[in-house]
Amino acid sequence: MKHYKLNFLLIFLVALFIPINKVTAQVELQPKQQLVSIHTIGDSTMADKVNPEENPERGWCQLLPIFLNDKAVVKNHAVNGRSTRSFIQQKRWDSVYYKLNRGDYVFIQFGHNDQKENDSLRYTNPHTAYRHNLIKFVQEAREKGAHPVLFSSIVRRNFNENGTLVDTHGDYPMEVRLVAQEFEVPFIDLQYATEQMEERYGVEASKKLHLHYAPNEIAYYPEGKEDDTHLSIEGATEVARLAVAELKNKVPEFTNLIKEEE
Repeated sequence: MKHYKLNFLLIFLVALFIPINKVTAQVELQPKQQLVSIHTIGDSTMADKVNPEENPERGWCQLLPIFLNDKAVVKNHAVNGRSTRSFIQQKRWDSVYYKLNRGDYVFIQFGHNDQKENDSLRYTNPHTAYRHNLIKFVQEAREKGAHPVLFSSIVRRNFNENGTLVDTHGDYPMEVRLVAQEFEVPFIDLQYATEQMEERYGVEASKKLHLHYAPNEIAYYPEGKEDDTHLSIEGATEVARLAVAELKNKVPEFTNLIKEEE
């Protein structure tokens, strides 16, 4: 009788734990959610800035994560002072290329430093080298199964004496647009979007979008600062907001990565 009771108890315990083990095994086998990486390449208007606790300057991609949900991660490879030429020659593009996975995004925005005619290490002719460098980024991103997105450069705050915002980028934004059309790449016209933003703020208020400080106004710039190219926290936040709004329209699948409005 004792053996019977003991066998019954063993059978009961085995039956009790088998379903639990099966459930545990199923949970362990389920893959973790794969984050979509957004690789951003470009210049100082996009780049992460040092000493963010003290430094008021931001790149717009530094603020991009606040508009995205937990399905995406921003990997900001933009660097101050880089053109398409120097980004490639310094092997920075190679380091991004090897990290790309299928389904990732590559945001591409250059132009500010490609214009520097007096710097042979950075200058590119918009219709030749600049164009072909953009094509290189696009084609090689697609080789890895990633999704390239082309952006025109943000405008500089360049109002003339009549209060007219004057372009400083020449043919570079047009060449981005032409490459996007020819290779069927989503194109985000940040030049136009930021032009409207600067004009909406107006000549004086638009200084808040950039780095305008009187001497001793803030500790980081004791001698003051007047910079109409680079962005303040407010400016970078607004540009990131504009970029996300355009991405909603031009890249519908990207909407899945955007945080829902509260």
